[in-house]
Amino acid sequence: MRHGFIVAFLAAGLFSSAAGAASLQYHAVLRGASEIPPTTTNGIGELYATLDTGTKQLSYTLSFSGLTGPAGAAHFHGPASVRENANVVVPITGNLAGPVHAVATLTDAQIVDLVAGKWYVNVHTAANKGGEIRGQLTRVP
Repeated sequence: MRHGFIVAFLAAGLFSSAAGAASLQYHAVLRGASEIPPTTTNGIGELYATLDTGTKQLSYTLSFSGLTGPAGAAHFHGPASVRENANVVVPITGNLAGPVHAVATLTDAQIVDLVAGKWYVNVHTAANKGGEIRGQLTRVP
């Protein structure tokens, strides 16, 4: 419980004013072995994201290849550790046939979970409706 308070306090400080805004970088490597439960796939993916704490906008690029079929959906999920599944917090929209470049505006609660390392991204296919490849978002120093 104390850890959650500290993360919330620090995150609140990161986006409490435009003057104190920060640009936080995130990265995720998506693999079938990271799904819960793991999937058997040759699929791989990568996500690069930047959170502007002043505007609360998450800009991201998601790319993937080698899936068992076309991507049917992709989402950010949270809050969850690498060993947990969670609900969708932000759907990934756009043409899933190629790299996706998009921007989402986050809530304060979503930012707290993202900063705490509690978000993952996954890509779904017809063969793997629960998700074929997954990766936890980690902060890039």
